[in-house]
Amino acid sequence: MSKKSTLLYLSDLYYPAKGRNYYEEDLYITSQLQAHFNILIGNPQQALAFLAKADFIVFRNTGPVAYYQDYFNEFVEAVKQKGIPTFNSFDGKADMKGKQYLLDLFSINFPVIPTVDKIADLNSLPPSPQYIIKLKNGADSIGMEKVTQEELSKADLNSKLIQPFINFEYEVSFYFINNEFQYALYAPDKSKRWELKVYEPSNGDLEFAQSFIDWNNMERGIQRVDACKVRDGRLLLVELEDLNPFLSLDLLSEKTKSGFINKFVSAMKEITF
Repeated sequence: MSKKSTLLYLSDLYYPAKGRNYYEEDLYITSQLQAHFNILIGNPQQALAFLAKADFIVFRNTGPVAYYQDYFNEFVEAVKQKGIPTFNSFDGKADMKGKQYLLDLFSINFPVIPTVDKIADLNSLPPSPQYIIKLKNGADSIGMEKVTQEELSKADLNSKLIQPFINFEYEVSFYFINNEFQYALYAPDKSKRWELKVYEPSNGDLEFAQSFIDWNNMERGIQRVDACKVRDGRLLLVELEDLNPFLSLDLLSEKTKSGFINKFVSAMKEITF
């Protein structure tokens, strides 16, 4: 019998995330992985203590790293120095590094929600009676505000983004492992972001989502492309979650869920130690 590799699975199991329970998803995933790996479950803010025991690391539902940014930076540097493979790899260009990518993508005409970071650039946005302000280093709606144009002119915009408030039809998320599409979910009631249903994407939908995965060009990992459907039928990117996206596996059929786990296991076994 070949020796199993030891997987350090990082999760903040009881982080109070709105609309979802991290512990349920992570306990399910680790229950499926234990047949293939030795599993050590750890809190992301204690990860440095366990690096010597890990052949590789899965960074999963860990909550916004903005709450422990210095520790996270130290952890990433230690992992790189020790050469421990991680899943996701820490080479993403999207949410992993903050929200600057939304500005960058808008500037090169990708289909994202129009985004600027200066009042002087408001004429680059479509006219709107209200605007959304987001922290460049925010996550999970931390620091998000909806303001009028008058309020916007008085707001402190240091390290923040400005977007027009968009009255979209619904939000939809596309889930990928190692650049390969797995499934999609959407919120038919836009006031209930986490009451999701299975979504059958069109070829155009998949081309849209794949364009952001290709742009990000991560070495390995799970990514979630979050978009909104606007009234003229287009999809616009809301965010590209490339660090620790929640997967909503409990909403999937057993076949789709099993297929996702099998792909996840195969992807990790491809890592050369």
